[in-house]
Amino acid sequence: MPLNSSSPATPVSPSPIPLLDLRAQLASYRTEALAAIERVVDAQEMIMGPEVGAFERALATYAGVGHALGMSSGTDALLAALMALDVGPGDEVVTTTFSFFATAGVIARLGARPVFTDIDPATFNATPEALRAAVTPRTKAVIPVHLFGQMADVATLSTTPGLPPVIEDSAQSLGARLDGRMTGQYGAMTCVSFFPSKNLGGFGDGGATLTNDPVLAEKLAILRVHGSKPKYFHHVVGGNFRLDTLQAAVLAVKLPHLDTWADARRRNAARYDALFVESGLVSRGLVVTPPTSARAHHVYNQYVIRVPDRDALARALGERGIGTAVYYPRPLHLQPCFAGLGYGPGDFPEAERACAEVLALPVYPELPSGALERVVSEIGRFYGL
Repeated sequence: MPLNSSSPATPVSPSPIPLLDLRAQLASYRTEALAAIERVVDAQEMIMGPEVGAFERALATYAGVGHALGMSSGTDALLAALMALDVGPGDEVVTTTFSFFATAGVIARLGARPVFTDIDPATFNATPEALRAAVTPRTKAVIPVHLFGQMADVATLSTTPGLPPVIEDSAQSLGARLDGRMTGQYGAMTCVSFFPSKNLGGFGDGGATLTNDPVLAEKLAILRVHGSKPKYFHHVVGGNFRLDTLQAAVLAVKLPHLDTWADARRRNAARYDALFVESGLVSRGLVVTPPTSARAHHVYNQYVIRVPDRDALARALGERGIGTAVYYPRPLHLQPCFAGLGYGPGDFPEAERACAEVLALPVYPELPSGALERVVSEIGRFYGL
């Protein structure tokens, strides 16, 4: 075709908007992270090297707790916390049915029974009332989950007389606060995850268990090295739950950026809220934006809306280059592996309804200019606005 052809040019497709773009964040700390990795490689102290202790001290200071124990994953952080409370066969652990599988999986792995509760439809978190009502004489622990970056009401829960120990599942909410106090400061223990997609993510798996109790801290330190102290002398049966030195080195570099990144997520969430109102999607009942409790400091690991015809909307957005995710498509009480617990459809209606309606949208700090407007515009287009 001649260069001066008058044929119309092929339209240029807009750039994709992924649900999360870790490469966009890397530029802000890449040089420091590579230098930290190089130091570990040169020292060849790959297991429980000095970077692990340094990161643990920095994390404890950040969270305002006495002890932070690095763990191999957020899942293992939860598992070690339950083991530190001697949870086992015949025990019950109360938790929410609307969470990532690990929350209940670790209970079952120890031979205990997960006891599920429904959720508050606004915050997606289990309420203090629901958690307290599920406690029986067999309850060994209660695990509220701080879902999507907003804390459950552990302040109210923690005032319950005679309540079993509370383990905060804060895998998605490191840095979140309730009544001015950070996650980690309410429960007997708090478990966090450093999976790469988390607000503070490593370069692989990692996690930590936080506590103010020195006795529990000592038990956790022993449990994560096969129950040994000193080496080769085993007081209990533990596991290999150690945080890799390389991960600790990277996380120590990223930790000082955490609040800045969370503030950017909060700004993006606020902009979404305004755009959805301006679009008319909220007033028409087509989008329910995630409300934030006046007592809470939300860090938006995910920005999750409720919508009708969710699956079709997700497909349409994907076809237009916009990444989304469903957290979570099936509640824990309806997972096949828990069929023996005796729960069935309709037992926890709010969680079941959430599983049919929730959709997470891109909210990461480095979203380019105009991305939020385009996401909202495409959702409006799907619903015919």
